[in-house]
Amino acid sequence: MTKRFSFSLNATDGKARTGVISTPRGDIRTPAFMPVGTAATVKAMMPESVAATGADILLGNTYHLMLRPTAERIDRLGGLHKFMNWDKPILTDSGGFQVMSLADLRKLTEKGVTFKSHIDGSKHELTPERSMEIQRLLGSDIVMCFDECPALPADRTRINESMQLSMRWAARSREAFGDRPGHALFGIQQGGLEEDLRAESAQALRDIEFDGYAVGGLAVGEGQEAMFSVLDFAPDQLPTDKPRYLMGVGKPDDIVGAVKRGIDMMDCVLPSRSGRTGQVFTRRGVLNIKNARHMDDPRPLDEQCTCPACSNYSRAYLHHVFRAQEMISGMLLTWHNLHYFQEIMQGMRDAIAVGAFGAWEADFHAQRALGDIAPL
Repeated sequence: MTKRFSFSLNATDGKARTGVISTPRGDIRTPAFMPVGTAATVKAMMPESVAATGADILLGNTYHLMLRPTAERIDRLGGLHKFMNWDKPILTDSGGFQVMSLADLRKLTEKGVTFKSHIDGSKHELTPERSMEIQRLLGSDIVMCFDECPALPADRTRINESMQLSMRWAARSREAFGDRPGHALFGIQQGGLEEDLRAESAQALRDIEFDGYAVGGLAVGEGQEAMFSVLDFAPDQLPTDKPRYLMGVGKPDDIVGAVKRGIDMMDCVLPSRSGRTGQVFTRRGVLNIKNARHMDDPRPLDEQCTCPACSNYSRAYLHHVFRAQEMISGMLLTWHNLHYFQEIMQGMRDAIAVGAFGAWEADFHAQRALGDIAPL
């Protein structure tokens, strides 16, 4: 008998929640941050290093993997977990967002989307049914239903039409997903910044019934204030006994603000992308390692951090290898950023468990407001 997918809430503090998502491949402690492994790799990181930062789950990308190396090839080679040497849970997105943002010459119909690959111009079709098939071939533990995500700002009519289409696609995704014990399917709420459209979307998803629910269509250019104003009501429109996932978020203060408003899961390319461009997240805010002030600095990025970059290397060294375009630069800075993001998640889980989230949050913002340590 395959272990079922389940979610249990352990504690709440205000709207903030901590709990555990149980899957056959292991438990996911919530609130959870999922590093993004777009093309079956978290860039510049070994899978065991990602696990060492505290990650319980990774995100894989349907659009990128269907184009290269193809879902069929990954399936023949034993599935995505084996292919990329990651034995913990994997969530795959549906490909919808990337089709909208990356693909050339896309055509949207009721059936789905046809598009040309941004890699070689080859023509592809993505429908709810095909998205479910690809994600089944990949073997991911959490599957996202196929949706359309309009870029904001957009007018209300466009947002409503898009949301209605996404809800019809959600029903088709559910149908095509079928019964897969041990695997979960998440629905995606749409509706832009409109509370009534979000409520309508949430009700449509509840009627279909999913294993978890995502708040989609945010972090697409609307700004933090608008995003938080939606998060003030959107999670409350979703079932309390299922995980709530905010897609594509974000910066440390976005993550803390989302958890405060009832979100359980997030993902973002930011820690790894920033690591490769010399942007470093610390408890005292963001620093740029390419700045000359670090050139002669023997101190670590963050004295309290236990990651390899902070334990073993100076700012001066990290500045040098970044300037010299050495590969180790992206490796160490990405490791540090991912470690710090997971440290935030652990801090929030611990604080919620003892009813101290407010104090933890105040301390988080106070430390960040200090800014980086003074130059030598």
